[in-house]
Amino acid sequence: MDVANLITLNNLEITRFFFAIALLLISAHGFGYLFQRFKLPRVVGEIVGGLVLGPTILGFFAPNIFTWIFNAFEAEGKLISIIYWFGLVLLMFISGFSIQKSFSKEDKKTIFAILIGATIIPFIAGWVAPTFYDFSPFLGVKNSMPALKIVIAIAVAVTSIPVISRIFIDLKVINTRFAKIILTTATIQDVILWVALAIATGIVSAEALSISGIVSTILITLVFFGASLIIMPKLLKFSNNLRLNLLIKSSVTGYTLFICFFFVAIASILNVNIVFGAFLAGIVIGTMPNEKFGVVKTHIKEISLAFFIPIYFAVVGLKLDLIHNFNVLFFLGFLLFTTIFETIGTLIATKLTKKDWLTSFNFAVAMNTRGGPGIILATIAFDMGIINETFFVTLVMVAIITSILSGYWFKFMLLKGWRFLENGVKKTTSDCYK
Repeated sequence: MDVANLITLNNLEITRFFFAIALLLISAHGFGYLFQRFKLPRVVGEIVGGLVLGPTILGFFAPNIFTWIFNAFEAEGKLISIIYWFGLVLLMFISGFSIQKSFSKEDKKTIFAILIGATIIPFIAGWVAPTFYDFSPFLGVKNSMPALKIVIAIAVAVTSIPVISRIFIDLKVINTRFAKIILTTATIQDVILWVALAIATGIVSAEALSISGIVSTILITLVFFGASLIIMPKLLKFSNNLRLNLLIKSSVTGYTLFICFFFVAIASILNVNIVFGAFLAGIVIGTMPNEKFGVVKTHIKEISLAFFIPIYFAVVGLKLDLIHNFNVLFFLGFLLFTTIFETIGTLIATKLTKKDWLTSFNFAVAMNTRGGPGIILATIAFDMGIINETFFVTLVMVAIITSILSGYWFKFMLLKGWRFLENGVKKTTSDCYK
């Protein structure tokens, strides 16, 4: 490898890259602010900010300008993609800061019930859907119906940790018991669904699906999660006090980011999705002494929300081409289908744990937020040839619309002063946080 090629860009490439980043940043923050003013999720505004700059609007009305900024050279695209992944990783990292490591007996029962109801029932519904509706027009170039059935099943069941985290952060309820239950449930759920996606991609990438490969993927994932949550906090607490730990002596912020990227690197090596590596790193950092890491976590959160995370969501919008690849009827049908079965499964689960209807509905709304993982699912399935571009756009739009509905509902809850958990309605906003 020629090291010089890693750092060499000509002046035109540098100009276009920084110009693209500046446009993405101002558009993401501008639309994010407007959406927030109209009591809509800021995160959706950031996605719209990218949509405006993408092929749907700028690319349609001013194709030459769009091409000059975003599609001229491969180098700028790769650099923007790197910042995009930094945004996703840091979003998961700061979301992990506030995750509770221990729960009451009642909360554990709730997490287990929602995990079953919001995963198994929707997954089965998605799996059998092609029996009643012809999905063959939406097959990708690999023409694999078994893989497509798995993707549909995942799309019905998936919940977005990044987007629901951002909604909770924006509404300042990330530290609530309700948020902790949802994020923990979604984390475990997504582990299961990413294993299912690995099976789907394995079907289209190999002639024969290896059972040993599936078992190995499951075991590696479980070992990584267990080691991260049980062993790593103890190792880091020991490392923090080592005299040879020059990084923490030089910069606690640098040390904290090192932990994040180390977890991400290990997850990538083990073929575990890197966003979960970052999320686990955040959980581990959350166990560290607050007097040493409290200010650092605040600083990382501020710079992430100011730059990297808005760029991430703006790039999501930038990828959409609604002009050429948006089937409105199919989108509406799929949105209704996924919402109904995710809601039914969650309501059944929560009612069995004797939750009131408002609490049960709140959980159903949160679990219907498909956001980031829904978009990542769409991207992987499309890149692997499992789905075509029309289905790709539909999955992304379902993720966006469910995020809007979820953010609007929880904003409405706060304005009304209603509690997210338990029975009854409270008059004050502070009671909503219980």
